[in-house]
Amino acid sequence: MRDAINKAVRFIINRCLNDKIGNIIIGWNECHKVGSEMGKVNNQNFVPIPTGRLIARLKQLASEYGIVVTVTEEAYTSKASFLDGDSLHKFGEKPKGWVPSGKRTNRGLYKTAAGLLINADANGAANIAKKVATQLGVSLVEVGRAVLTTPQRYDLFTRLDKSYCRRSYGVL
Repeated sequence: MRDAINKAVRFIINRCLNDKIGNIIIGWNECHKVGSEMGKVNNQNFVPIPTGRLIARLKQLASEYGIVVTVTEEAYTSKASFLDGDSLHKFGEKPKGWVPSGKRTNRGLYKTAAGLLINADANGAANIAKKVATQLGVSLVEVGRAVLTTPQRYDLFTRLDKSYCRRSYGVL
């Protein structure tokens, strides 16, 4: 597991360096694995993932390269619509009667109030970034439907062929 964490973190840091990214934003809810009831098989696959160790290692390595890692709570980010500008509340502070403008239709698919279909995980990630964008001075103007429709997916163990080790040194 330690090897997998190190490979994942090295890949993330190299992507940030190659693409000149200076901020990494992570959504994290304390005790989110405690009492999870996703079914026996899903719990067995999800609960043992050492997310805390991954974040700690990412903070450690990112600081060596001057990359800022921000961890924020992620309450209601999957339900709210980024494109519709839904308000985001902290856990336990949701106003009574608050209803998101869009909804999750299928696994991995989110439908906005205007009927646009976007990737549900990308929508949640954009909302997590929205929660801390002002404190980091990050502009989310370029995040639109095109970005949220087809996110890039990476499989560290089959598709990358050890590219996590490589970095183009002419960038910085």
